[in-house]
Amino acid sequence: MIIEQLYTGCLAQGAYYIESNGEAAIIDPLRETAPYVRKAEKAGASIKYIFETHFHADFVSGHIDLAKKTGATIVYGANANTAYEVHHATDGEVFRLGEVFIKALHTPGHTLESTTYLLMDETGREHAIFTGDTLFIGDVGRPDLAIKGDLTERDLAGMLYDSLHTKIMPLPDDVIVYPAHGAGSACGKNMSKETTDTLGNQKLFNYALRAHSKDQFIEQVLDGLSKAPAYFAQNARLNKEGYESIDRVMQRGSQALSAAAFEAAVNETGALMLDVREAADFAKGFIPNSINIGLNGQFAPWVGALIPDLKQPIALITPVGLEKETVLRLARVGYDQCIGYLEGGFEAWQATGNEIDAIESITADEFIQRLAANPQAPILDVRKPAEFDAEHLTTAENSPLDTLNDHLAGISHTEPVYVHCAGGYRSMVANSILKARGFDNVVNVEGGLAAVKKAAPELLRVNESNLH
Repeated sequence: MIIEQLYTGCLAQGAYYIESNGEAAIIDPLRETAPYVRKAEKAGASIKYIFETHFHADFVSGHIDLAKKTGATIVYGANANTAYEVHHATDGEVFRLGEVFIKALHTPGHTLESTTYLLMDETGREHAIFTGDTLFIGDVGRPDLAIKGDLTERDLAGMLYDSLHTKIMPLPDDVIVYPAHGAGSACGKNMSKETTDTLGNQKLFNYALRAHSKDQFIEQVLDGLSKAPAYFAQNARLNKEGYESIDRVMQRGSQALSAAAFEAAVNETGALMLDVREAADFAKGFIPNSINIGLNGQFAPWVGALIPDLKQPIALITPVGLEKETVLRLARVGYDQCIGYLEGGFEAWQATGNEIDAIESITADEFIQRLAANPQAPILDVRKPAEFDAEHLTTAENSPLDTLNDHLAGISHTEPVYVHCAGGYRSMVANSILKARGFDNVVNVEGGLAAVKKAAPELLRVNESNLH
């Protein structure tokens, strides 16, 4: 028996490859099918099943394309009504895979169709559970994403409590927990950086599993939930209703466009120009009105949070050699309408003599000097509210990146506005948006609050309650 976790850091997502005696199963695959097909072919195995734990909201699953290419059966739990053919597993139904067995356990709560898959080895011993978004390491799935009709988030939280206590917690402590996500995912609020653990450890250390009652569990799980990213509902719909072939999406998005053709295509289609270079490179020069969301950070989630329409045409400016990777990473979260990329990258645009723009970017020391000369200088902190509440510069205003467009009216158009985040990634995204909105006076603080705190900790206001 082989179990392999295929973890994708950008999405904080875990897919799984299970193989036994020439038969393989994939659990919660990402959209690209080639890695799973190659892995099975290399092992001389055939993919028999594709198990989906639920309708994912934070990424587009590859189950439909993978089933078409391999003939594998797509398996969902109850209440998973789809526009394509699937096998609906009954609660407790067992699937044979080579010499091992996979049992479907209905575990509604995160969503109504949520299902956990219990892997039993050749002897029938309970070995591992693939919990999807029902149980994470250190957390459980948020119960506010699948509210329908009269069903409330409290109702779903109650279902989740019952699922955990009747289906998962009775399992042996040495059962291995393989969740769908880790730290960084918006599908939970307290996930560990660890991506696997024993169930016994989770019973001891996972706050949600230690609740003394259902009421306490509901209160704890619902407390502090952030607003779900705007693209979640659209991704869930694609996973339920189907989507365009990944091969066609890749072919369309991987068209190389000369500088002239790139400009013409943007003008014709109204495409958003998305520049995925490093923040420091973007600051030095970029195509006017392009938006920077760097590949080196939480790229796909930020695209999902900031580009509300999955059908928005997108024209790419990427480092040379990363064009196809960028198209793929967009497709993972349902942004399928890439019209191509700028051949030769930004340097090719610059070489033609076309207009370029830049963003002033200063070090923490320079920022501190300017603040000393003008203590009331506008400072825009684009971190999350919880980060801001924990500690912030005393005169800063909090305008979280994902709601930045709602705060434009309060931002000065005249005097310099200093923009920072925690480390510099989000602030450049914010600066690029502000530049595109006509704010030519923004200044980026390199290294973010971390650099300022290191140089002048006395400038920060710290919430002491966060230290205990």
